Amino acid sequence: MQQPKALRDLIARTPLFTGLDAADIDAIAAAVRETRFDAGELIFSRGDKGQDIFIIAEGRVRLSILTSEGRELSFAQIGSGDLFGEIAMLDAGVRTADATAATKVVAVALSKAAYIRIAATRPAVGEAMTRFLCGRIRDADNQLESIALYPIEGRLARFLIAAAAQRGGGGNLVMLDIGMSQNDLALLVGASRPKVNAALSMLEENGAITRSGTRIECDLAALRLIAGNE
Repeated sequence: MQQPKALRDLIARTPLFTGLDAADIDAIAAAVRETRFDAGELIFSRGDKGQDIFIIAEGRVRLSILTSEGRELSFAQIGSGDLFGEIAMLDAGVRTADATAATKVVAVALSKAAYIRIAATRPAVGEAMTRFLCGRIRDADNQLESIALYPIEGRLARFLIAAAAQRGGGGNLVMLDIGMSQNDLALLVGASRPKVNAALSMLEENGAITRSGTRIECDLAALRLIAGNE
């Protein structure tokens, strides 16, 4: 199990719980339990009943769905500090996607019963969930807008800007480890792998990024110009 301070720090930097006071963080830390998954292990499947929300402490998780043709559509890879499983936990419905450990994963799980108990006595926790879900809706709207209105270079630029913002920190140059293949990236931005490869090359030629394997150094000012956010 994570050390108490490390656990509180993990919860405090999770987008859902950012900004909560120490007492609220302590209440959540006391209610979670540690879970571990091996690389390639299925954490849950689309259609499963869901009672837990997961916060990743170590490793990466791939979120995906199967198309009607049986092809896996990977739409996100998330890592330390990210969370998943909130929809089914909240509405008592079924999981909306498959979650698979892309690497060895250490996570903490918060059950629906524990969340309801905490939110009932700590209103700030419930308000934090509302803000978080509104942010998810805005992100989904922005992604749909990007696919509909922007060329592939603009979509990639907007994806990298969003990833840099999620990582946090200041400065114009941000190093990202996106932890996914070009095939996965293509699925995320609604394009083919060859088009993504060509677009990444274009971004690099324009000085907006510098690539080293899955690590990408981003010049945010240059990316914003390409993304149309100047």
